[in-house]
Amino acid sequence: MSVDRNLHEILKCRLRLVGSSMSKVAKTLGIAQSSVTVVSQGYRTSHRVQSEIARQLDTTPEALFPDRYPQQEEEDTRQS
Repeated sequence: MSVDRNLHEILKCRLRLVGSSMSKVAKTLGIAQSSVTVVSQGYRTSHRVQSEIARQLDTTPEALFPDRYPQQEEEDTRQS
């Protein structure tokens, strides 16, 4: 996992385009906005936060944060 402030800015813009924000994500989850920000920037991980951001953007956490989720091929290799 790496810190990616550019991704954070892109996510903020995308959320604004759909009428949402990091603050709204935080309110939906009942957590502090700073918690959403540190996850979005990559300082911490939280499937719950990543899932809510993805839900509000009508996508998946894997699509938004591909470096935080194993690739399907890696999963197939581990299951073999």
